[in-house]
Amino acid sequence: MLEKNKIYCMDCLEGMKQMDDNSVDLIVTSPPYDNLREYKGYIFDFKSIAKELFRITKNGGVVVWVVGDATIDGSETGTSFKQALYFKEVGFNLHDTMIYQKKKAPLTHNRYEQEFEYMFILSKGKPKTFNPIIIKKSYEDNRKVKGFGRRNNKDTIDLGYASKKKDKIKGNVWFYKVGGGHITKDKIAYEHPAIFPEELVKDHILSWSNKGELVFDPMCGSGTTCKMAKQSGRNFLGIDTSEEYCEIANKRLEQGNLNKFT
Repeated sequence: MLEKNKIYCMDCLEGMKQMDDNSVDLIVTSPPYDNLREYKGYIFDFKSIAKELFRITKNGGVVVWVVGDATIDGSETGTSFKQALYFKEVGFNLHDTMIYQKKKAPLTHNRYEQEFEYMFILSKGKPKTFNPIIIKKSYEDNRKVKGFGRRNNKDTIDLGYASKKKDKIKGNVWFYKVGGGHITKDKIAYEHPAIFPEELVKDHILSWSNKGELVFDPMCGSGTTCKMAKQSGRNFLGIDTSEEYCEIANKRLEQGNLNKFT
């Protein structure tokens, strides 16, 4: 049995087999997709991982699966879509298809520049938690609009002027700056080849979980999910096959500047 608030260096499938059914509230992770990431020779058994994720996720729990596609011989692989459809086969709902758009993307010069990855929001049944991120509208509409309703006898009632809301729920395309100094202030994290933006992980943790719940990353890499879960008052659990990356993740967790946010 794996203990909470620890990072384990092992194959994630072996680790998940030691976890109880319906034990995790939220999973935030990004796999070593296609050939875009050389990952210490790790063989990525996606279908087995998907089945284990479904087993350990609580009813109402959520998996945030961040993934992109390689371009091979001039064609995108479409692996991301194949994975999303397989998650549905094992029992997950595809609750939302979100976009992580990078504000500074590397240039390829042979097509329109690749600036985004998918964030598939997979739920085991209906999500039990949704704490939407509220943002200010970019403009305020000051026009007065009449509102009308009807009584049961079909007479029209004047409801007065409709109120204008100044806030709204954030959309499902999320923008984050990438590159040195933007993804994280932890210099040691850049020894990992593919780092999650801390703000991206934080926003998902706050959206799909509550304080005291368990947030898990089966391929935790530099430990961003674990760090942000700890900051937000959640329990965390991380697994990674690389001893080097586990060491990086633990060093980030040991830092004294883990200021909490709510």
